[in-house]
Amino acid sequence: MSLVLTHARYQFLETIRVPISVIGSSVFPALAMLFFVVPFTGDDAVAATYATGAMLVFAVMSACLFTYGIGVAEDRAQPWDPYLRTLPAGPLPRFTGRILTVMGIMTIAIIPVLLIAAFLTKATVTPLQLLLGLAALLLGSLPFTLMGLFIGYALPSKAAIVVAQVVFFPMAVGGGLLTGPPSTAPGFIKAIAPYLPTRGAVELVWAATTDFSPALLSLAMLTLWVVVFGGLAVWAYRRDEGRRFS
Repeated sequence: MSLVLTHARYQFLETIRVPISVIGSSVFPALAMLFFVVPFTGDDAVAATYATGAMLVFAVMSACLFTYGIGVAEDRAQPWDPYLRTLPAGPLPRFTGRILTVMGIMTIAIIPVLLIAAFLTKATVTPLQLLLGLAALLLGSLPFTLMGLFIGYALPSKAAIVVAQVVFFPMAVGGGLLTGPPSTAPGFIKAIAPYLPTRGAVELVWAATTDFSPALLSLAMLTLWVVVFGGLAVWAYRRDEGRRFS
């Protein structure tokens, strides 16, 4: 456990020493709340609650893709990383430490969204719904975590930055995170959203915080994305290890 905490502390300090990576994960969702949610749906309790859930998923996806994807790729480029991978402790403490680090970044990212929703909109949840929503958010972050790890281990840092950016916005828009409540989404968004992990993740949050019933297709596709990117992340890690240590 002490090794895990040591790795988590080291990685967290390394991350916050470049504040733009943390600021980006928290500012973009907060700005989206201020510019789109507050003026257009802030006075509608139901719509504001749906929009807040979507912005929370937006923030978590940003934190996972950029912290894991770019962070892992940049770590691989440093001489410290190959040294750590030769130590007898194995990869588990580093992986667990990285997960704790990203959970910290995720917390930083969602706090502004929650504060804006609480003070500037009529979004309403009970304490139990809030806890369930946070648990659903953590569960929904799995595909983005695995996707980030795949990008980080499969690509060099410059390519990882581009791929993470290219993947991020289409998934956010296509999953319906920026189009308001599900009933108001354009037809083409309704057609493609169930097949994207963003939709399954946000439907979990909506189900926990409102009376929304998630679609079986969205949940099935979310599970499929987890399995696929879990396999790809393991493959990319082993491929990187084989190239560098064989």
